[in-house]
Amino acid sequence: MIVGLTGGIGSGKSTVASLFAHLGVPIFEADAVSKQILDTDKELQGQLTELLGPGLVKDGRVNKAFMASVIFNDEELLQQVNGLIHPAVGHAFAKWYASHKSTPYVIREAAILFESGTYKDCDHIIVVSAPLEMRVERVMKRNHISREQVMERVNKQWPEEQKLKLADSIIYNDHSQSVIKQVLKIHENIIRQSDKGS
Repeated sequence: MIVGLTGGIGSGKSTVASLFAHLGVPIFEADAVSKQILDTDKELQGQLTELLGPGLVKDGRVNKAFMASVIFNDEELLQQVNGLIHPAVGHAFAKWYASHKSTPYVIREAAILFESGTYKDCDHIIVVSAPLEMRVERVMKRNHISREQVMERVNKQWPEEQKLKLADSIIYNDHSQSVIKQVLKIHENIIRQSDKGS
């Protein structure tokens, strides 16, 4: 069973993923895998260089700052880049998932689970929710960037309301209730669900 885990920037999805990992759930971190693929897949690097220009690869690794500056305000170029990266990440996930079939469920954690269309391959979707102001403060503190820079990133993602409508489970990371208790409850529900399905 594949469980998608997502949330807006600064919502705390990585913290939530680590709690599921402590329960023994295998976690596929799509964002980390994407970065790894960018640094190791020479064919993909070649395709991206054709698209973005010769300043992309430096010392055998993708210059992510260069890539971000080129595609950030060019929606069409961003779609083309994602069209190359997402299938590579999808292939990596398929290989990884094949080696974890014996577990009741796995989690596919991705910042852009909805935006990439990956949510369609998930049996259950968890969205981590937190108020916008709280998220902005967290990211400003964590990344040492301005409010404007955070809001630029927020505005590139689907609105939270849209994500919540497609969620099977919601974890509220706003100090109103224990995140650990919410994770345990969802974990138990998914285990029951996967038992019924098997």
